[in-house]
Amino acid sequence: MKDVNNKVAFITGGASGVGLGMARVFHKAGMRVMIADIRPEFLDEARAAFAGQSDAVRFIQVDITDRRALTAAAEATVKAFGKVHVLCNNAGINIFKTVEDTTYSDWDWIVAINLTGVFNGVKSFVPHIRAHGEGGHIVNTASMAALAAGPSAGAYTATKFGVRGLSESLRLSLAQYHIGVSVLCPGLVNSRIYKTEELRPENLYGEDYRVDTEFMQRLEQVHQIGMDPIEVGEKVLRGIQRNDLFILSHPDHKEEVQILCDEIVASFPDEPPEPRRMEFEKMRRKAADEIKDRIKSDS
Repeated sequence: MKDVNNKVAFITGGASGVGLGMARVFHKAGMRVMIADIRPEFLDEARAAFAGQSDAVRFIQVDITDRRALTAAAEATVKAFGKVHVLCNNAGINIFKTVEDTTYSDWDWIVAINLTGVFNGVKSFVPHIRAHGEGGHIVNTASMAALAAGPSAGAYTATKFGVRGLSESLRLSLAQYHIGVSVLCPGLVNSRIYKTEELRPENLYGEDYRVDTEFMQRLEQVHQIGMDPIEVGEKVLRGIQRNDLFILSHPDHKEEVQILCDEIVASFPDEPPEPRRMEFEKMRRKAADEIKDRIKSDS
């Protein structure tokens, strides 16, 4: 979608961090934007940031785990702007625990937002994007953790790997409708994701609940040296216009990913494949390659 002027975008988690960076960049490029967020105080700050600039930016409070509310938000966007072309499933949380220290409530909460929330966005908005026939684009925010895992933030990493897989499959299935799909994998950003625990629902505080307060304070300081969300937003816009599968904003991780890819390829058995299985694999790859060729020709 090279021409974004006057196109309509809906951004979850849009009132701060990467989401607000995308909103500002999109608006500057001539797009109309619906900024969605669960936190009213963040929405108030975002309104102030756009005060007096344009009536092409609207705001809506929504919980992406509430499917009815998200469906209503999609309908409200179409009512406000006539259409919707770009969906940015950006809202997310982080829990800084290893897999073995993650509680059941931790797991259920982060999966509901980071992975199921993305699916909810797709189900709520894709019908509207398909309906107008003009094509569009979906950006699903994952993380560098979707490419390279570390020992901490285990549940977060699992959800971001899931977002990557969802996005790669969705890109192939939506190509026929001229709807592009990108997975955004940022590194450290100057955001407020360290405030995640402020959003934890009361029913997910159990006897096993604990937070390392000292660590969270250090985490706030670390995020202050992160990439400016505006810079991330600019790279997202470029990725939309080029219909990139991966939007990799941080060059910091290039060597790490290259080493990982080399390790994966080197791990395959050094032996010839079974011919009968290869016939099936060739058919599977041919179908996917035909779609990828169509995507290239449309880009």
